[in-house]
Amino acid sequence: MQKKDVTPDSDKKQNGLFKKFGIGLAGGLLGGALVFGGAYAIMGQSPSSSNSPTTTNSVKDNKGDTKVTNVNLDVTSDVTKAVDKVKDSVVSVINLQSPTQNADDGGLGSIFGGNDGNQEDSSKSDGSDLQAASEGSGVIYKKDGKTAYVVTNNHVVDQAKGLEVILHDGTKVQGELVGTDSYTDLAVIKISSDKVDSIAEFGNSDKLKIGEPALAIGSPLGSAYANSVTQGIISSLNRNIQNENNGQAININAIQTDAAINPGNSGGPLVNIEGQVIGINSVKIVQAQSQVNVEGMGFAIPSNDVVNIINQLEKDGKVTRPALGISMEELTNVSTQQRKEILKLPESVQMGVLVRTVQTATPADKAGLEKYDVITKIDGEDISSVTDLQSALYKKKVGDKMKITFYRDGKEQSVDVDLTIDQSALKQNSSNSNNSQNP
Repeated sequence: MQKKDVTPDSDKKQNGLFKKFGIGLAGGLLGGALVFGGAYAIMGQSPSSSNSPTTTNSVKDNKGDTKVTNVNLDVTSDVTKAVDKVKDSVVSVINLQSPTQNADDGGLGSIFGGNDGNQEDSSKSDGSDLQAASEGSGVIYKKDGKTAYVVTNNHVVDQAKGLEVILHDGTKVQGELVGTDSYTDLAVIKISSDKVDSIAEFGNSDKLKIGEPALAIGSPLGSAYANSVTQGIISSLNRNIQNENNGQAININAIQTDAAINPGNSGGPLVNIEGQVIGINSVKIVQAQSQVNVEGMGFAIPSNDVVNIINQLEKDGKVTRPALGISMEELTNVSTQQRKEILKLPESVQMGVLVRTVQTATPADKAGLEKYDVITKIDGEDISSVTDLQSALYKKKVGDKMKITFYRDGKEQSVDVDLTIDQSALKQNSSNSNNSQNP
């Protein structure tokens, strides 16, 4: 369904995100420094509009007429084998919204029984007036009886009133949202398995090497370009990507790649040379904070993190994370004088997380953590940022223990924390400052 200059509300609300860098979300809008690779707003474009000439090697017959040489090349490589293995499990995901969610529907709403001037509550819609607002990608990872499961990004399905999934052969099926996790930007959709003939296999993202080949597959600029493949390498690992989506923090401990990731690619797989999914594409940087344009900086959610999240979403429709009960600040934001005179830190301690407040009756409080403690290790592993601490915490389950190493009055100490409550227990806390983060 074509639309004229449509930008879904979900895109408008999220323009200006990634405040640290400046971001334009999806919709093909590259107005900021980072951009989600998916949820491309439909603009009525078609790949058939190109009239670029092509050339072939040719010879002439005995009449002098040119003809194509009868040479068939069987080009097979590790890349083609990897693509063949996974491509049929890659899908396009269409986000359906009501006409009232869009500022400009091009008049299509009234034609198809939607907005005819009487503004009704979109939550009461029977689905007949829903229109394609944006598109992203996804990958089928499981088939269970009559049901198949698709993983994609949370921002691809954000604010959807309905979902459609386009399979590799063009078959369009209805999708049902199973659950979402805004923190990791992941979502699970279920579809009928009748037409599903291929599922993807996850690889071990903990074993990735910088410099190894990486392939991105998806639908850049929407399903008109479905199953596009781009090739690159793993550029880096464990990149901390932070964002805010509808007031909720998004933190991705991401794989960086130079394989091209464009609007519409979000939710599609990042694949290794064995055709295994090693990440779910989510974000790219298009401009540095200094306004310098950049290329080849895409980011994917590691497959090991993906598997952990989608298993929880399938089971419960949500992700339950343990709570620590503190608000935090990066130690790098604390001046040298404050570190010395107030925190009494040794000069050797340059990285860590400052405890700003401790909420009463939380695991942190019961374990004896106090305001102005500086956390430097979790379970013996160094941490240097709030994201590091959150990542370590969120790998735990409610009921687990966690060893925290910290400095107080210049002395290093350690304590075991019993993670007895989940994040919902912290929702009553309103004492944190606007700049603090609350795990």
